[in-house]
Amino acid sequence: MAKTDLIKVLIVDDHPVVREGIARIISTDKRMELVGEAGSAQEAMQLYRKTRPDVTLMDMRMPDMNGAQAIESIRNEFTNARVIILSSFDHEEDIYQAIQAGARGYLLKDSPRNELLSAIIRVHGGERCIPGKIATRLAERVGGNELTSREFEVLRLIVKGNSNKEIGDQLGISEGTVKSHVNNILSKLNVTDRTQAVSVALKRGLVHLEE
Repeated sequence: MAKTDLIKVLIVDDHPVVREGIARIISTDKRMELVGEAGSAQEAMQLYRKTRPDVTLMDMRMPDMNGAQAIESIRNEFTNARVIILSSFDHEEDIYQAIQAGARGYLLKDSPRNELLSAIIRVHGGERCIPGKIATRLAERVGGNELTSREFEVLRLIVKGNSNKEIGDQLGISEGTVKSHVNNILSKLNVTDRTQAVSVALKRGLVHLEE
């Protein structure tokens, strides 16, 4: 196969060991060429402009921005960019945000080597690649009751252990309004108390502890 026919792949992950492992897999396939490795979203943007990859493999969580935000940044400049998220997490919110941002695929980092190579080829060919388990989680997210942006703000503060009064003070709203938001959150998450809400929010990836 001529060098010009090779699928150009860019790897974006803030862990060098992960990048090295993925690079080794790419190097074993004669249909592909590794054109760059980035450790942050900002570096990914610079390398994308320079190398114009056919497919980008991107981590969902990076120090400067998440994968969904990075995809949006790239696609704002390169509308046909084909990106596959490679994540350690199958949280439905992560999956939903990535697909909404324009990801063409979503794989877990423990996926078999052949599944990764197949996904690159399929996405390069214009297909989407969302394995069954991931598709199920995405369907659960799409089919669920959507939280409003204000409810997400309240939920994040609940997870951090704030009382209704503290949440009201931080958001500039009354304690009664906070209680109303909390009740809506409990209803939409199908739980009965704040502890269950925190558990479900973390499990589904609606909120992350580091936020």
